[in-house]
Amino acid sequence: MNSAIQSKSAAAIDRAAAAGRTALVGYLPAGYPDVQASIDAAVALAENGADVIEIGIPYSDPVMDGQVIQAATVQSLANGFRVAQVFDIVAGITSRCDAAVLVMTYWNPVMRMGVDEFSRRLAEAGGAGLITPDLIPDEAAEWFEASDKYGLDRVFLVAPSTSPERMAMTVKASRGFVYAVSIMGVTGARESVNDAAHRVVEAAHAAGAERVCVGLGVSRAEHVREIGSYAEGAIVGTALVAALGQDGVDGVGKLAAELRSGTAKN
Repeated sequence: MNSAIQSKSAAAIDRAAAAGRTALVGYLPAGYPDVQASIDAAVALAENGADVIEIGIPYSDPVMDGQVIQAATVQSLANGFRVAQVFDIVAGITSRCDAAVLVMTYWNPVMRMGVDEFSRRLAEAGGAGLITPDLIPDEAAEWFEASDKYGLDRVFLVAPSTSPERMAMTVKASRGFVYAVSIMGVTGARESVNDAAHRVVEAAHAAGAERVCVGLGVSRAEHVREIGSYAEGAIVGTALVAALGQDGVDGVGKLAAELRSGTAKN
C-alpha cells in the first residue's frame, strides 16, 4: 500500500484529536430530500462540528440500512437520483467546507461505472475516499490500485464477528480509519451503544489500527462521549437522517451541534 498518500479523513481525525476531541463523523444519503438539500445539509453538518462526512449512494437492495435510511434512499431514487450525481454533491460540499467527505457505497455501483472511472471522478470532486460495507480486502485488488492511483482513502468495516486473522488483514488494507460496527444488524438509533463496540475497537487497535471510528446505534451526545473514551471517532447516521426528514437542514445543524457537545475529551 502506498504510504506516501496523504489521507484526508486521517488528517481530519488527527485535527480533532489535537484539539482534544473525539472526531464526529456524520452520514447523510445522497439526493435526500433532493440534491441541493443534501449538499446544504452536509455543509450544515460541517459548520456545526462534523469532522468527516459520509455521503451514502442510494441502493435498491441495501443489506445494512435500517428503516429510516431505507425510506430516505427510496425517496431519493424515486426522485430520479443517479449515481453520477454523487460527484456533484461531493464537489458542492467540498467547495464550501473543510470536512473530509467520503462516499459510502455498496460495491456494485462502483463496478458498473468502472472502478478507475469512479475513483478518478471522486478525486476530481475533492472526495476523500470510499467506505465499502460489502467489499472485503480479498476481493479489492482493483480498488487498491485505483485508490493508490488517485490518492483515496479505503475504509473497510470490522465487526464483533471479525476473526483475528481477518482483523489484521482489514486493518492493513484500510487507509484513513477503520469502521467498527458496534452490533450485528442494521443501522438505527438505539438507547445505548453495545459493549461489543469496545471489544471491536480494542481488537482493531491491537491489530495496528491508528484510527477507529464506531458506527451503528450512535444517536446522542452521551454515546459520542462514551465512544470517545476508547475510539478516535463516532459515526452518526440514522439520527441525522431523521432530523433532516423532520426538520430540514436546520434540524441537521442543531443535532450536529448537540452531538459535538459530546466530543470533548476530559
